[in-house]
This record gives sequence, structure tokens and C-alpha cells, in this order.
Amino acid sequence: MGKTNNLSESPSNFINTIISKDVCEGGRFFGSEIVTRFPPEPNGFLHIGHAKAILINFSVARKFEGKCNLRMDDTNPSKEDNIYVNSIIQDVSWLGFGENFKIYYASDYFSEMYEAACSLIKKGLAYVCELTPEQARIYRGDLNTPARSPFRDRKWQESLELFERMRSGEFSDGAMTLRAKIDLTSNNFNLRDPIIYRIMHQTHKKTEDKWCIYPMYDFAHPIEDLLEGVTHSLCSLEFENHKPLYEWVVESIQIGENKNFIKPRRVEFARLKLDYTVTSKRKLRKLVEMRAVEGWDDPRMPTLCGMRRRGFTPEAIKDFCAKIGVSRAVSTVEYNFLEVCLRDNLNLCATRAMAVIEPVKLIITNYPEEKNEEIQIENNPIDPSFGSHKSMFCKELFIENSDFMPQQEKGFFRLFPGSFVRLKSAYIVKCTGFEIDEKKKNSRIYCEYFPETEGGKNLEGVKVKSNIHWVSARDFVQAQIKVFEPLFTVSSPESEQDFLKFLNPNSVKIFKNCKLEKFLANADSGRNFQFLRKGYFVLDEKTKNGQMIFNMSVSLKEQKNKF
Repeated sequence: MGKTNNLSESPSNFINTIISKDVCEGGRFFGSEIVTRFPPEPNGFLHIGHAKAILINFSVARKFEGKCNLRMDDTNPSKEDNIYVNSIIQDVSWLGFGENFKIYYASDYFSEMYEAACSLIKKGLAYVCELTPEQARIYRGDLNTPARSPFRDRKWQESLELFERMRSGEFSDGAMTLRAKIDLTSNNFNLRDPIIYRIMHQTHKKTEDKWCIYPMYDFAHPIEDLLEGVTHSLCSLEFENHKPLYEWVVESIQIGENKNFIKPRRVEFARLKLDYTVTSKRKLRKLVEMRAVEGWDDPRMPTLCGMRRRGFTPEAIKDFCAKIGVSRAVSTVEYNFLEVCLRDNLNLCATRAMAVIEPVKLIITNYPEEKNEEIQIENNPIDPSFGSHKSMFCKELFIENSDFMPQQEKGFFRLFPGSFVRLKSAYIVKCTGFEIDEKKKNSRIYCEYFPETEGGKNLEGVKVKSNIHWVSARDFVQAQIKVFEPLFTVSSPESEQDFLKFLNPNSVKIFKNCKLEKFLANADSGRNFQFLRKGYFVLDEKTKNGQMIFNMSVSLKEQKNKF
């Protein structure tokens, strides 16, 4: 990863400062390998917020010549699926870390977690509770009322026996839980004897039917960190209130000899929040289930698979995360800034092409009928190594309907009767007339060309103020183009309870009759293009049956949201 987009090299990265002190002589981890981890639950698709966490954890490990473990926290089989596991692996690899991680699974440690839970029971630090979920909510108390459980003083021998029977499958889901015995009066409700095991008769994707009790995430997470030798457990601030429980588990459990475990340092950073976007997994799932979007990979979604389908590049996302930095201050970043980073990257790497989205026929009346001329067009003016391609120029062309007006209006310098424009990389033409159909729409535009203006030469006595793109009417490929707006009409949909009420009905506009240069027929899915004067586009990976679909990644210039 280059220095321009490496989070680990940001001078304002407070995490780097902490770890630098830890690895110095006399520091907490002096002489130890730095180990971080990225621990997603495989019950959904990763989004832009996860990208920040991925980059922080892997970049920190890279900076300190350590390692970062990709860990699937698969402790809830009712919601997990291998489709999520595979997508997580794909997303992490896509961001540039495909060769730098080993994949771990929480389920690999279920035996050790069970052993740790038994050790807590024997120490009198955990007990089996028979409160129903409804009763537990009632007994949880509030800031003025402590929590309670009639089973808290149960003898450890009885709890251990019941826990073993829970494991053997004697009880139904929800009949019993194992709770840590910590502090029923704590103002931090995560410490009010939290549940650390529950009964769940579900077949697990990896362990199948070996277990019918499963650890809660807050109990499993610190144990996984211990077993993997994680030195720095880097989490977003939403887990800050869970930190005391994390540290309690680390200090209280016993696994085997329990002698050589490194106790991790927990460090919290602000999660990434974008305006006009939701990243709540529950809300994203609701968008999919309500069919408000095509699916998890809809180009309007903030999921990494959706962003990839929209044409985002790993470099743009890395650059974005590097520029917003790493801090503990919670703030919302403008989506427009993410687009700035994408635009800057695509300007360097996208192939230029001509595409007419709303076509109207342009007829050059004095151009020879039989003539077909090849025009050389550069693929990227910023980088000559991209080379060039040829596009056929002939008597009949397609141009944008918006590039013509029946009469001139103030500030309009394109085609209207009597005006001169240059056709991109070709000739200067003069508009001589037009036709309008029965719906009063432009149907044909007539022009004359000036052969002596070939290759950018000027026309004596004429100052041309506009340059427009075109596509040959004899040599083109037809495509569908999708142009996107924000998915929501309010800047903070995440905070809205009824967030679906603020869906933008115009978040996607589909143009079905677009005319593109013929060489685009051989484009690969996922390849980025700049359609001249329009924006940056990508060939949709779901293009099929010969119907090409291009998704707009970002406009050529920043556009403020209209809402």
C-alpha cells in the first residue's frame, strides 16, 4: 500500500502512538510480535465502515511488522451462512490484504470457551439462570434499581451440573442461560450479570450438531484474542461500554495452565459515519428484505460488494480512510468527500470513451455517403501509456439530445441553427437545420462539416466555443446506463426510526437506448471508464445475454445533494 493512502503512516494516528510506546524497551509488549485482528460476524456483508476497521487493523500490523488475523466470529448459527464468509474473504482480499492473513473461526475454540465457562462456575463467578427472556428484562432494573436474579446464589456444583446438562441437550431454547456473576448494581448494564452462554438447538456451519449451547460475543471475543496472542484489540467506540466486561473475562477465566497468555490492550476508535447512508446491519438487511434495493450488492448500497459493483476502487477507499484519519472524535463525513477520492483515483486510471446517453441523430449533409473514416482517440490524456483507440466517423452520428436547442439561450454554446461546434477529435461542423417529431422532440439535426478542420485545425474567422462528443450511427454498441442519486432524502437516515420513509424515489435512473463506441463491446466487467463529459462508469458485473449495463460511479464534477 502506497504512502499516499496508508492509514498506518498518518501522523495523527493515535493508535500508532500507543503501540510505538508498547513496543519500546520497558513497554507492555517489548520483544513481542504485534498481533491485531479483524473479527466480523459472518451474518451479513461488509460495508464502508468495516473497510475503515480492516485498513486500521491490517495497516497497523504491517507498520509494526506483525500480523493481522481475519477471524469469523461465528457464535450465532441462527444468522450465519457461508455466503457471508466467502464475501468477507473476497472483500478483505479486494482491499489488498489477500496474502496477509490467516483465517480463524471462533468455533475453533468452542471447547476452550466451554472450559473457561466451567472455570468461572467453579470459582463462583458464573451461575445458571432460569429466568425467561421476558423476566430477565423486567429484573434488569434501571439506573436507580439494581438488577436481580433468584438463581444468583445457586451453589456452583448445581450450576456446573445444569450447565453440563445444557450442553447435553436436555433443555429447550431459552429455558436456561449461563450468566457471569459481576455486579448487579453497576451503572454499566453490560456488567449486570451478563449472559455468557445460551441454549440454541441450531446446526452450525462448521461444528454441525456437536454443540447446542453457544457463547455470547462479549464472552467469546476476549477468549479468542487470548488464544490467538492478540496484542492490540482495536474496536470502534460503540464497543467502549463493553470494555470492562472484556477485561473482566480476560482476568477471570482459566484455560488449561493459563500461564503464557498475552493480555491484549483494548483501544477504541471512532467508527465511520457517512451522510445520506445507513450502515446498521439491521437496517441494511431491511432494505434488502423490503426489496427497496436489488440486493446486498445493489450499487446504491454502502456494502463493499455494492461499492465494487458501482465502480469504487480499493485505492479510492484507502485514500478516503487515510484522509479522514483515525481518532476518537465521532463525526459524520460527507458522502461527497468519498466521491472526491473516487473521482481523483478514476481520473488517473479510467479509460476515456464516448457514450451518448440520450441520443439524437446528427446528419452531416456534405459528408460523402460511402465514406467511413477512422478517428484516433486517446485512452487517457494523463497517461500516454494507456494508448489510444479508433472510432468510426461517418455521415450519420449520434449526439446528446441536450447538446442541441432549436434556438440559442443565454450561456448555451453548443448546437443551434447557425452555430459552430467541434466534434471530439474530428471536424468543426455548422448546424443548418433540424426536425422535430410528433411529440415535439428533436428527431434529426443537420450540419455541414469543414474538411480543412481535421485534427484540431481552426476554421478561419470562426471562434468555436464548444466541443461535443459523438458516436457513429453505423458502428456502435447499444447499452443500458444507470445513474444514481443518494438512496435517502435526509442526511441522517441512521437516526430515523422509520428510515424507510425517507427513501429517495429517484435514487436510480435507467437509460435504455444508449449508444456507445464499438470498442466497448469487448470491455471486461468491473473495468472503469470515463464517458466524456458525463462521468465515470463501470461495466456491471451482472451484464448478461448481450445486454451491456454500465453503472455511473461518480460525476465528473462535485454535485451537491438536492435535498
